[in-house]
Amino acid sequence: MKKQIKSNPKPVGTKVAGVGVYRPEKIVLNDDIAHLIDSSDQWIRERSGIIQRRYANENESVADMAVAACLEAIKESGINPVDIDLVVLATATNPAQLPNLAMEIATRIGATNAGAYDIGAACSGFSYGLAVVSSAILSGDAKNAIIVGSERMTDFVSEKDRGTAFLFADGAGAFVVTSSDKTEISNPVWGADGTLNDWICMTKDWSSYVNEKDAEFPALKMEGQKVFRWAITEMVGIAQRTLEKAGIGVDDLGAFVPHQANQRITDHIAKSLKFPPHVAIARDGINMGNTTAATIPLALDTLRRNGEVKSGDLALLLGFGAGLAYSGQVIVVP
Repeated sequence: MKKQIKSNPKPVGTKVAGVGVYRPEKIVLNDDIAHLIDSSDQWIRERSGIIQRRYANENESVADMAVAACLEAIKESGINPVDIDLVVLATATNPAQLPNLAMEIATRIGATNAGAYDIGAACSGFSYGLAVVSSAILSGDAKNAIIVGSERMTDFVSEKDRGTAFLFADGAGAFVVTSSDKTEISNPVWGADGTLNDWICMTKDWSSYVNEKDAEFPALKMEGQKVFRWAITEMVGIAQRTLEKAGIGVDDLGAFVPHQANQRITDHIAKSLKFPPHVAIARDGINMGNTTAATIPLALDTLRRNGEVKSGDLALLLGFGAGLAYSGQVIVVP
């Protein structure tokens, strides 16, 4: 009889065991940007809800910010870094094609036994990554894992682009995920519509930039009104499907933590879902701007620090953006 391959023990569920964030020191007000895009503080507030945002300095790289967020999450979790089996970085702003940054991050945080790789799903990246590391644990491939979103969006946004300059910012956020004797992270509802991929994209690819004489550096461009309409219509259904898949109703929630794309989008989705008054709605983007793959952990961190959500509450996470891609999960707040 042929010997069978040994199977790994599989847990019942997974949970978020720790949250960590990094917020750059430099605060940039609307007035600091408005004159560059022929705008005003009032116009920016009315259009996005943003009052200020954070910009990374030269000594705050994507990897540096990710490491700081991971170490904070590890500290809360109480897990020894050498016992972390997987490190996944969600980012759209790694300045190099290779090597991936997750390997550097894993080494710097002491996760010397971990597999490590990057994923690129832009604004949905953290939600995608959370689903990936949760699945790795459920399959028995890992016992403990980290998903971290880290972005230097300011490296890829033109300060003179009226459609994007006031929206995007820098920062990082991480979850430590581990096994649980019950389900504390739901299966995702996720997807993408590649027919809309030019609604949020770069002005040109790297090959064009290298080969074109006097070409401008590639920068983010966005069809803002189209993306806005897509988000306020399609994401309501995705949120509802996420709750149904998790067996959770809006009354059961303690918090709604959407990607911090725009406070008007958050308002529309929240109104359509008819959350009861006790559900805290994350609005971290007011003071942090849109940090793409880092917005969800940053926003959850703010709710926790402000006492608006407590350990054991259920939170609906909803990522959406470039691709156009989306992903939703329900988690138990650590």
